[in-house]
Amino acid sequence: MWGMKAVMGFNQVKFFPEEKTVQVETGTTLMEAAAKAGVPLSNSCGGKGVCGKCRVRVLNGKIHADKHSISILSGDEIREGYVLSCQTRVNSDLEILIPAESILQESQILLDGIPVDYSEPAKISLHRVSADPVSLYEPLVQKIHLELNPPTLEDNVSDMDRIVRELKRKTEYKDFEISLGCLQGLALKLRENQWKVTTTLAKHGDMLKILQVEPGDTTEENYALAVDVGTTTVVAQLIHLKSGSVLGVAGSHNQQAHYGEDVISRMIYACDKEGGLDSLHNAVVGNINQLIDKLTKEKGIHPEQIICVVAAGNTTMSHLLLSLIPCSIRLDPYVPTANFYPQIPAKELGLNIHPKGILELIPGVASYVGGDIVAGVLACGMADRPEIRVLIDVGTNGEIAVGNNEWMVCCSASAGPAFEGGGIKHGMRATGGAVEKVMISDGRVRYQTIGKSKVKGICGSGLIDCLFELARNHIIVGDGKFALASDHGSMLEKDGEISFILAPAEETEIGSELVITQSDIQHLIRSKGAVFAAIKSLLDYVGVKFQDVETIFVAGGFGSYLDIPKAIGIGLLPDIDRSRIKFIGNSSLMGARMCLLSTHGFERARQIARSMTNIELSNYQPFMDEYIAAMFLPHTDRRLFPSVDY
Repeated sequence: MWGMKAVMGFNQVKFFPEEKTVQVETGTTLMEAAAKAGVPLSNSCGGKGVCGKCRVRVLNGKIHADKHSISILSGDEIREGYVLSCQTRVNSDLEILIPAESILQESQILLDGIPVDYSEPAKISLHRVSADPVSLYEPLVQKIHLELNPPTLEDNVSDMDRIVRELKRKTEYKDFEISLGCLQGLALKLRENQWKVTTTLAKHGDMLKILQVEPGDTTEENYALAVDVGTTTVVAQLIHLKSGSVLGVAGSHNQQAHYGEDVISRMIYACDKEGGLDSLHNAVVGNINQLIDKLTKEKGIHPEQIICVVAAGNTTMSHLLLSLIPCSIRLDPYVPTANFYPQIPAKELGLNIHPKGILELIPGVASYVGGDIVAGVLACGMADRPEIRVLIDVGTNGEIAVGNNEWMVCCSASAGPAFEGGGIKHGMRATGGAVEKVMISDGRVRYQTIGKSKVKGICGSGLIDCLFELARNHIIVGDGKFALASDHGSMLEKDGEISFILAPAEETEIGSELVITQSDIQHLIRSKGAVFAAIKSLLDYVGVKFQDVETIFVAGGFGSYLDIPKAIGIGLLPDIDRSRIKFIGNSSLMGARMCLLSTHGFERARQIARSMTNIELSNYQPFMDEYIAAMFLPHTDRRLFPSVDY
C-alpha cells in the first residue's frame, strides 16, 4: 500500500505513466529501480550524470538531488522537481513521472537487407574456387548418418575406431576428437540401435570434433544461429543446417543499454562498477536467449536442437559476451584481451542451446575494428576482388575498411554518438516518434516521424537532413553558426543560446518545442568531420583517390535510412557518383551466416582479420589535419565537393 513506511531498509517506488511499482533497497538509484520495474531509461553516458537523458520528475516523496542534477537541468526543471535518475538514490517511498523522451524504446532494427543470397546445397560447387572462398557448402557443424557393419572376429576394431573409419570415408578429414561424455554409453547406443546412428561434428582447427552420437537418422534436426551482437541491437537468424535455409529472423534492443548507450560508457561501467562486467555479460546473453526462445517457439523446434551459434560484434561487444575485461581497449595503447577467440562450449556462457553446442566468434582486428567489420568485408566480397572498395559503418566509432583482394587497411574514427542522438538536446535513437526526415522550403519546416507518431525527438537521419536543410536555406553558414542576418521565424533564443524550431510545442510529446541548438550543430559537424577525415586519411595513406574507388558500401541500420545526396551535402560521405554508393544492410549478420554455413568462409574471415592493417588515427597526424579541414559545411576545400551548391 502506498505510503507505508520503509521496512528493513526497503522503499517502494511507483513509476508513472506505466503505473509500475517496485520495492528496492534504500540507496538504490532511480535508474536501477526503473530497470527492475521493467521501465528502462535512456542513458547515453553510462550513469555518469553528464548526458541528461535519464531525467525524471519526482511527484511524491522526499529525495536528495545530487549536485550533478543541478548542473545539467534547467532552472525550470529543478523547480518542477526533475532529477537525473542515475545520480539520485532512493531514501523514501516515491512516485516518479517518466517523461516520454526519457524512456528507452526499441530502435528500428535492421533484420534483413542481406547483400548475398545463399544457394541451396545442391547448387553449390563441390570444389574450392580460389576466387570464391565460400563457394563450398560445409557448415561449421554438420550431422552425418552412419550405418556401420557390426564387429566380427575378422573386423574387431573398437567402437570408436569403427565410427572414425566410416567418417573418414564420408569426409575429407583424417583427425577426429571425441569427449569422454560421448564415449560413455556409446557401446550400448550402437548395439541397441543396430549400429545405425547419427554423429554431430564440429570443425575444430584441422580436425572434426564429435559433439554427440544419437540413435537413428537425425540429420534433419540440425539447427544453428547466426547473431549480430550490435551496440544498439542484437539480431539473430535461425538456420536449418542441412538445407542452409533461413527459417526465421528476430531482433531486440541490446539490454546493455541500461548501463550505457555506447561502447565507451559500457567499458567504464564494466571496469568501474562492482559487478559491472557480470551485469553487461548477463544482459547480452539474456538477449540471445530471448531471441532463441522466440525463434524456436515460432518454428516449433526445441532450443536443444540448436547445436551452433556464430556471432559477430565489435571488439567491446565480443569481450562483454565472453565476459572478458574490456578496460585496456579504451586506454593507450588500446589493446584488447584477444582478437581471435577459441571455440567455446555454449553452456559455459549460459546460452540455452544443446548442452554440447558451441559458440564461434568472428575475429576482430583491433580495439575499435572488430568482428562485425570483418564479417562485413567477407559479406560484400571486397577482399576477393581486384577493384578497390570501401566499407563504412557509420556508428559511434565510424569503422572504415579500404582494399581489395591484395591488401586491406582499416581504421576507426571517434565520431561520437551524435548520429544516434547522443549529445544532442532532443536527440534520440530511431524509435517511434523520432523525426527521421526534414525539409525546409519557403520558410516552412516539414518533417516525418517514425511510425507517424507524435514528435518525441530527432534521430540520426533526421539530424543529417536538418543540417543539410539549414545550410541549403542559408540559415546557417559554412562554419555551422546561425547566420546573423537570418530573420527566419523559427529562430529562438533561450538560456543564452540560439536554436531553430523544428516542431512547435503543440506537435510534440515533450512539452516544449523540438529544437536544434547551436551546440547541437557544432556537435554534428565534429561527428561528420571525423568520419569524412577518416575516409580521406585512409585513402591518402594507401595513395588512392576518391575517383579510384569502384564502390562505397554503407553498412548497418543507420545507413539504410540515410539520404545519400544530403549526406554528401554536409560532407559526411565523399562526393562521388551516387550509383557507386550502395547500402548493404546488416552485413555483420550476413557475414556470421556465411561463416556458419561454410568452414571455408569462416577460415576466410580469419584470413581477412589477419591481413587487415589497422591505422590508429589518434597517432596519425595527417588525420588531425584532415579533421580540421572537414570542420566546415561541406568542407574547407570545396573542390572535394563539386556537386554541392548552397
